[in-house]
Amino acid sequence: MSSLTVHIISFDIPFPANYGGVIDIFYKIRLLHRAGVSVHLHCFEYNRDRADELKQFCASINYYPRNTSLSAKFGIKPYIAASRISQALLANLLKDEHPILFEGLHTCAILSDPKLKGRFLIYRESNIEHHYYYQLFRAEKSPWKKLYFLAESFRLENFQKILHHASVMLAVSRNDTNYLSGVFPGKKVVYLPSFHRDDVVNINPGKGTYALYQGKLSVPENSIAAEFLITRIWEATYPELLIAGLDPPPWLIRLAASRPNIRIISNPGEEEMFRLIRQAQVNILVTFQPTGLKLKLLNALFNGRFCLVNPDMVAGTSLEELCEIAASPGEFKETLHRLFSSEFTQNQINQREIVLQKHYSNQNNCKLLVEILTLH
Repeated sequence: MSSLTVHIISFDIPFPANYGGVIDIFYKIRLLHRAGVSVHLHCFEYNRDRADELKQFCASINYYPRNTSLSAKFGIKPYIAASRISQALLANLLKDEHPILFEGLHTCAILSDPKLKGRFLIYRESNIEHHYYYQLFRAEKSPWKKLYFLAESFRLENFQKILHHASVMLAVSRNDTNYLSGVFPGKKVVYLPSFHRDDVVNINPGKGTYALYQGKLSVPENSIAAEFLITRIWEATYPELLIAGLDPPPWLIRLAASRPNIRIISNPGEEEMFRLIRQAQVNILVTFQPTGLKLKLLNALFNGRFCLVNPDMVAGTSLEELCEIAASPGEFKETLHRLFSSEFTQNQINQREIVLQKHYSNQNNCKLLVEILTLH
């Protein structure tokens, strides 16, 4: 057990843990609590309700409104950071000398504040944000949103210089670890994969009757990936493709409705998503940007049968050996024909367990995080 205390600044309320960024934060908090670390949680709130469920894992929880004014949207700082500047947050952090964990570049606007000089400041990377926003710019269909994503990408690239003030950086993938080490030579950068809901592999052997694509569908990267599957991959002779996720855009719903063997499941609950993943024959996951760690991939590997991905989905993850990898529509189709006629065996389940526990054990990664917190 530990006697450590840490402040965690979350860009959003991390419950329910139903999309990438907050999944890492929620399970990190839960694991630190189990390890005896006292967590003071600071959340920026918008579009999500305050969560009493977090109280069981935190010594305190403070909420701060997000600034959505025009001054935040059109300033020098990127909007995701400028909208999360809070003097109340800074005042609360200055009440003690405990380490501070900044979740994402979103929360880092106060990282350079002179009042925090001498504190142990930890940056938790979840994406190389300017790369991520540039890919959103490429994927977006609306001209105005494209312009916003491009401008935000430029602002984020300039803003990331603030990370010179971090004491240590925690990166979610090996590719991102290498990137941060190159941009910030001499800065301590540690590879620490994302935390997630699964402590053990829980896969049904045998066969399923459908394929599943899942993701936060309001994010252009994910809706464009779903469009790719519908228009470039899925044939009329294939079994059903289910596309499940939060807030699918109307154009995607219309596109899927034109295909009799494709169905969209909007805003499934956590248990329904878990069931969909476990019962699918193939979890098919596509991304067009190789930054960060896609937590939906971990979810599928811990709980689902075959995982069919493109190379960008597994870049820097050490998970290639557990996935079927296809780079072109032809390769996707060829692999799907084979997988729909195959059974997932107990030997394959055992191999999943070995590899996932080696690289993505929550318990091992929590121990590493606790060791890092003791560095100050």
